[in-house]
Amino acid sequence: MNRPPEPIAEPDPGGQPPRASGGSAPLGALRALPRVVWLLGLASLLNDVSSEAIFPLLPTFLVSLGAPMSFLGLIEGSADALASIIKMAAGKLSDRGPRRLLVAGGYALPAVARAGIAAALAPWHVLGARLLDRAGKGIRSGPRDALIADSVAPSQRGRAFGLNRSMDHFGAALGPVIAWALLSLGASLRTTFAIASLFGLMAPVVLFFRLRESEQLADRSGPLDTRPRGGTLRRGFSAYLVACVLFAFGNSSDAFLLVRAHEVGWSATALPLLWTFHHLVKSTAALPGGALSDRHSRALVVAAGWTAYALTYVGFAFASARWQILILLLAYALYHGLAEGAERAIIADLAQRGARGRAFGLYHGLIGVAALPAGLGTGWIWDRWGAVYALSLNAGFAALGALWLFALSFVGPLRRTVPAAR
Repeated sequence: MNRPPEPIAEPDPGGQPPRASGGSAPLGALRALPRVVWLLGLASLLNDVSSEAIFPLLPTFLVSLGAPMSFLGLIEGSADALASIIKMAAGKLSDRGPRRLLVAGGYALPAVARAGIAAALAPWHVLGARLLDRAGKGIRSGPRDALIADSVAPSQRGRAFGLNRSMDHFGAALGPVIAWALLSLGASLRTTFAIASLFGLMAPVVLFFRLRESEQLADRSGPLDTRPRGGTLRRGFSAYLVACVLFAFGNSSDAFLLVRAHEVGWSATALPLLWTFHHLVKSTAALPGGALSDRHSRALVVAAGWTAYALTYVGFAFASARWQILILLLAYALYHGLAEGAERAIIADLAQRGARGRAFGLYHGLIGVAALPAGLGTGWIWDRWGAVYALSLNAGFAALGALWLFALSFVGPLRRTVPAAR
């Protein structure tokens, strides 16, 4: 007769997770992360090499096709909104399994879409390709994050998600360098986009042949039944999603920051290198930021990152010199380092294993829905009143989200509890 698995103690949601057993050295903690976390990180790296070789050049490419700023907002906002609908369905479906095929397929679609951008002859062609690209992201996001959450103990969640974000951003740093090198050698934008799509194809190939979903299951909290009703969402989940959506209304596309950098004086040729610098800093900050949330209140770490976002967007609104953009991108990376891994770790804390696909689907889906008004609103305000008003509005929504999360941290369901005296 098989013994039922021993449950692992869950951390206090948003509070102090239990300490990981074993050594505390950072390198040792990274080596202890399971193979599935590293494979998913490698897929994220390859995908972002492809994505970010194109992204800094996309505004320039759209302008060459005759698109206004409002169309850039439409493309980015509608693509993220479509992804959000798919995320909710894919996340729920992944709780029934298998997650591996959803994740690998979700990396294959964007590679095809980026080849479509290389062949685009009109702005609406780019819109169609971006919709397909984001559809792939919608398919993979929830299942991927659920795989990561299930493969590690609660005390390692911040580190695991931090590693994934770090490898993602490192790939995003390599992509613009490759684009810059190709352009410097005389390649056209279309050729650069086509070569970038080949890097994207490597991610699903790696996952199809190397990823084994059942090879490790470290977190056995909650029922083993993976039917849709096999796990529950904990108290505070809905309140936390409200905070995430408030922040998402101000989290418009980074493409606007590239346009702002170009307005201030950065040349189109230099933009990929500028974006490389930004992603290298994000890659460096993501891992310690995730690890920090394993030791302290995750909600407070995320709220601090959102506050940094709001302050840097105010800076972008009023920047007038190239060096100011450089400093602001350095500060902007602080938001990514503090918030990205910890945001996902909170979702894992607030959902049992049988419900994590649904939880991550709701999380990614709702913030994706908010991306449409965020992108359209930012582009519309920019066209009529300029960058100062558009970016200041983004900062305002981010500040509201941070204030709500601070409230949840101190007097709401995400507050840290005081351990009972022994």
